[in-house]
Amino acid sequence: MMEEPVKIGIIICDRYHTCAGGKCMRSLHNREGAFSRYDGKEVELVGYATCGGCPGGNIEYAPEEMKKNGAEVIHLATGMIVGYPPCTRVNYFSNFIMEKFGLEVVVGTHPIPEKYYKTHTNLKTWDSKLWEPLIAPTLSDEKTRQSYD
Repeated sequence: MMEEPVKIGIIICDRYHTCAGGKCMRSLHNREGAFSRYDGKEVELVGYATCGGCPGGNIEYAPEEMKKNGAEVIHLATGMIVGYPPCTRVNYFSNFIMEKFGLEVVVGTHPIPEKYYKTHTNLKTWDSKLWEPLIAPTLSDEKTRQSYD
């Protein structure tokens, strides 16, 4: 008997509202970045939306719609942690979605592109105990990061 696919939703930063999702879709297909957790599993994307812009008004509604479509996991896109500046509400969004909708939340989608990694490393953006677990799922190795530049 075939295993049921894991149903996921992706919420992106509204700054990137015109993004076609190419890096997210590629990494989902290749099971890279935060999608490596699904290696060997079938995945179905059941929703893709923006946060609605600061302060994230769509976070109150988009996960509910995705849950109605069967979402079990919500991914907060890598753009939320690599943008300039990174989203300061990403932890709140994670906690809110888990509490309000009972959905698992993963911060990240595609691997962090190397150009963003270098800039944020130089700026010391992620040099804190808060950011370490947030970037961990998308950190990847240098070669993979370069392939997402």
